[in-house]
Amino acid sequence: MAVALPIFSLSFAVRASSVDRAQRLPYNPHRTYPKKSDALAAASPSNLINTVDKNTANISISDLLKRDISKTTQVELGGSYLGYDVWLPNPPKVEKPRSVFNPASLAYIGDSIYELYARRHFLFPPLNIEEYNDRVMAVVRCEAQDAMLQKLMSDNFLSQEERDVLRWGKNIGSSKTRTKKRAGVAVYNRASSLETLVGYLYLTNAQRLDEVMKKIGFSTDTSTLLEQEK
Repeated sequence: MAVALPIFSLSFAVRASSVDRAQRLPYNPHRTYPKKSDALAAASPSNLINTVDKNTANISISDLLKRDISKTTQVELGGSYLGYDVWLPNPPKVEKPRSVFNPASLAYIGDSIYELYARRHFLFPPLNIEEYNDRVMAVVRCEAQDAMLQKLMSDNFLSQEERDVLRWGKNIGSSKTRTKKRAGVAVYNRASSLETLVGYLYLTNAQRLDEVMKKIGFSTDTSTLLEQEK
């Protein structure tokens, strides 16, 4: 026996959408970028890989940290910057960092402090973002850090305590297999030991940290004023 099913009449109300339909500018695949200088091209990450695979000593630290400061004037502000005693954020008060932190934790904070020095070094004269990134990337790589550590060791600049910290942070375990594969285990471990030393000095002696970074070649001046061209 057939059962008659009711027929429902469906009606849909069409409402205006709230989605923004404003026309956007099309993507420009022919965007141009400023031409890199010869010094920046020599210090680019791609060229750096080809150099350090053969010998870390071939890395020119002066080329990596080169910047045009011919139109700048350095002014000493009596150890203060913008009203603060130091430009770094105040570290936690720890009398014996090695009894509280492990090497990995010191390298963790040391990595960020090291990169802050690198970014601060290239802050003047002002560059575009692409150049900032290229220069900083070339300096923070394991190969560059290893070359800087070799400079400190060859010049016998580090104290016995600082050398002990280097040995302490040399065998940090990490899952960064790509970095180890590219740079090699030995280079990676030495770079990690430098980051451990930076983190240790940040917690114990910021003035000595400035001395070490200045010896490497980083800018540590308290202030840099740009001369305005007339």
